[in-house]
Formats: sequence, structure tokens, C-alpha cells
Amino acid sequence: MSTEYEVRYAIGQREAKAYDTAALRREFLVENCMQNDKVYWVYSHYERFMVGGAVPIKQTLQLETIDALKSVEFLARRELGIINVGGEGTVTVGDQSFTLGKEEALYVGQTKEAVTFSSSDASNPARFYLNSTPAHHAYPHKKVGKTDANVLHMGSQATSNERDINQLLINTLVQTCQLQMGLTRLAQGSVWNTMPAHQHDRRNEVYFYFDLAEPQAVCHFMGEPQETRHLWVKNESAVISPPWSIHCGVGTGNYAFIWGMAGENLDYDDMDKYQPDQLK
Repeated sequence: MSTEYEVRYAIGQREAKAYDTAALRREFLVENCMQNDKVYWVYSHYERFMVGGAVPIKQTLQLETIDALKSVEFLARRELGIINVGGEGTVTVGDQSFTLGKEEALYVGQTKEAVTFSSSDASNPARFYLNSTPAHHAYPHKKVGKTDANVLHMGSQATSNERDINQLLINTLVQTCQLQMGLTRLAQGSVWNTMPAHQHDRRNEVYFYFDLAEPQAVCHFMGEPQETRHLWVKNESAVISPPWSIHCGVGTGNYAFIWGMAGENLDYDDMDKYQPDQLK
């Protein structure tokens, strides 16, 4: 089969306090997003958020429904966000085709049309990172190129967190029901991806780390502000952040990450921030 998925159930903060490293990784870390010639999903019960990837090499891949959705078509009650982190590729939705270069995004609205993924060059395949959330309305499909993004320059070299936040699939650029996505790239020499750390009780967020050279890693911080936990994360891995959890990370080398959010509102700035001296 070219589609695989697993289900992750919601875990509360009281339960998570008792977890060891293996349990934390099992529940919150997604290490196999990108698998050759496969569409892979994790269906999370936090906001019914789905995170996954599609890497077409020898064949065109189709967005197939899964049993957990109990729907004939994958997007009959959902919307989809796609950001390509590999070579050039094409996403076809019905009779519309969208070619995506590296770090370009596509929003696919609620639809019953067929969706497929293909690569322009099998030796340098597209690597489509995928987020999907429930949808209540069919908004138009829309591509957002690198030059279309709303870019926020944040941080500084003095605090080791100079970075460009590329807002791609957000409500000021694209109409969505609840999904928001963007891409943050750190400046050379900066290592902290989000500082001050933050959480937002009205939505969950998923971080996907990429362009991290071997054998480097990112230490991703989660948990409650006064009782933090951490996960060591390799290239092309994602971390599911519950609404009760902070999210930030520090790398041993240069990298970029994609953030995806879903929840009660589309207010990008709806977050509670915690300065470094507030964390434990």
C-alpha cells in the first residue's frame, strides 16, 4: 500500500508527568514523516490534527482516505496544507495542477476531487510535508510561493535566535477554516527557534524540523512552563505540541522548521509567552 497511518490519542499534562523518555517519544514525536513512495499520516486527537508526508519517486501518489476518517474522500470534511521541502514537484487537484519548488506552499480546500503528488525529477524528488484539519467550508485552493509569504524578521544574534518567520498559509494571505502554516529559517549561527517560549491553550501546534545536517539534532522543549520536558529530534521529524505544552527548541547546527496550527481561532498572536527566567 502507498498510504499508511497511525492514531495518537490526546494525553493530559497530569498523565504526561509520569512518562519516561520512551513514552514521551512514543506519544509526541513523529520520526517517519517522509517515506519513499508513500503517503504517511499520524492522526492526532488534539484538534483532530493530521501530520504527515508524501515522497513520490517511482510513482505518482494519491491522497487516499483512511479508515479513521470514515469518509469516502479524504478531503470531504477536511482541508490540507502542503509545504515542499525537497525538489520540484506537482500537486494535482481535480483538473488543476500546482507546481511547488522548495519551501513553496499550497492550500487545498474541502473537496471531493482527486489529489495526487508527483516529482519532476526522481533523482531529486519532492518531499511534501502535509498538515490537515477538519473543515466546515470549501475555500479556494491557493498556491503561496516564497515571494508571496509575509516575512517577520525576529530575534538577534546577541540572543542566538535571529530568524525569518515566513507566514505562508495564514488568514491574511489565504482563506482557511482553521489551519495555519509557515516556515521559520534561522540565521547562520543562531540556534534557538522560538524564544521566548510560548503556548496557546486555544490551539495545538506541530513543529517539523528539516535541513538539519547529520549528525546534528534539535533539543525540543515541551511540557508545562514550570515543569518542562525535552525531546532530542533528528532531521525531518515532527513534534506534536498539546495546548497545555510550551514549544521551543535549540539546535546543535543550523536548521529550519515548519509550524502548523489549528484550533479555536485564526489569531496568529494568540499565545502566552514565557521568558527564559520563568521556565523550570
